Amino acid sequence: MQKTNKNKDFKNTALCLDLDGTLIRSDALFESIFQMAKVNPFLLLLVPIWLLKGKPNLKEEINKRIDFNAKYLPYNQGLIDYAISEKSNGRKIYLATASHISIAQKVAEHLNFFDGVYATKDGYNLKSNKKAKILNQEFGKGNYVYAGDAKVDFNIWKDSAAAIVVSNKSSFIDDVRDKFNIEKEFYNKSNLFKSILKEIRVYQWVKNILLFLPIVLAHTIDNITDLTNVLIGFFSFSISASFVYVLNDLLDLDSDRNHPRKKNRPLASGDLPIQIGIALVPILFIIGVGLSLLLNFKFQLILLAYILITTAYSFSLKKIPILDIIILATLFTSRIVAGAFAANVYLSMWILAFSMFFFMNLAVLKRYTELLVMKKNKQIKAVGRGYHIEDMGLLLSIGPAAGFLSVLVFVLYIDSSQATGLYSEPLVLWLIAPVFLYWISRIWHLSVRGNMTDDPIVFTGKDKVSYIVGLIIFIIAFLAS
Repeated sequence: MQKTNKNKDFKNTALCLDLDGTLIRSDALFESIFQMAKVNPFLLLLVPIWLLKGKPNLKEEINKRIDFNAKYLPYNQGLIDYAISEKSNGRKIYLATASHISIAQKVAEHLNFFDGVYATKDGYNLKSNKKAKILNQEFGKGNYVYAGDAKVDFNIWKDSAAAIVVSNKSSFIDDVRDKFNIEKEFYNKSNLFKSILKEIRVYQWVKNILLFLPIVLAHTIDNITDLTNVLIGFFSFSISASFVYVLNDLLDLDSDRNHPRKKNRPLASGDLPIQIGIALVPILFIIGVGLSLLLNFKFQLILLAYILITTAYSFSLKKIPILDIIILATLFTSRIVAGAFAANVYLSMWILAFSMFFFMNLAVLKRYTELLVMKKNKQIKAVGRGYHIEDMGLLLSIGPAAGFLSVLVFVLYIDSSQATGLYSEPLVLWLIAPVFLYWISRIWHLSVRGNMTDDPIVFTGKDKVSYIVGLIIFIIAFLAS
């Protein structure tokens, strides 16, 4: 039987808002855990031990070690606007959450419209029946309206005057509507599968096409065994990279939310529950590493090195200016090494030298573009990075220089014994040099003008001119072979 009563006047009742999944599109406990991990990742090892003594103890231990940042949480703006509107009409607004009192107070201070805060403190976990008990004592049964998002909130709604329901599931809203009076509904439509695909960044897997480069240059791409092994390596590297992307996003929630484009990533925006993000980390790791077991030990070793370096990069190394750029270039080059190991083909030092300079050029370009966006937004320092606006000139010097050095390495390669052994007309390869020079100069020209996205690899994948450049290089290489 439907008990919806939207016409009833609830204005004389207190409005109590839950935090997790309601006022914010996330979970404050997990948010605090990852804020702590950024301070000291080794503290994560203590989380299971703290949890053995109960959730209140876990929240208390985390609270001792962080100064919770409530500024960049993914707030439910629709609910906030409604609460502010109700307050302007004289209604009292309260925050009622199972989160630790210190977190609740930081949120209340940031939003600055609450008349009071009820939260977990002194070992008393304010959840479900315990929260209902407190609200009944403070306001009396039927004298408050509670905003929640989960079935556990039924224990509170049965004593409240009405429910405000926040959910991304229409079936859940229908269930609440059938059982309780409804003051307001907030339906956050989302597609979990699409959010997961977006989060693991399948479009970034294009970077791992680099694994095929060694068998292309060695002219063994028509060898079925080599091609199959590199294909397995491609998926192993891609899924392992997705593991790192998700881990990095969990650790970078605050800085991503402060970025004009990265704030729309599924975890940062709240489109993907943080719990699912945590679950994806071990799943992707196991699948990625598991696939590597089908290949040789050298490939497994380079994959493990890639995972370790990228994980260290996610935790701390990305904060060190210049070093972060060199690491990014090294990680790109490691893909080429992995492809050679997977197929067990000879790896020329020329391609490694070219790769290091070429991808350092792209890594610098990415940082330069990020600083350019900051400059437009009148920011001085990148959140979660070690760069300042003043560094733009230095990056503009390093980036194109690294790109042009890669062309120099390529030109020197043309006269090497490796080139003369693989190509019947190696001098024809000289025609590739001006094409490379044009492309490198063009992407920097676009970047300086502010027409480059924050990831040059993604930009290249959408750029028609880059496809034409790639086709020209292919034709020249074919004529030289």
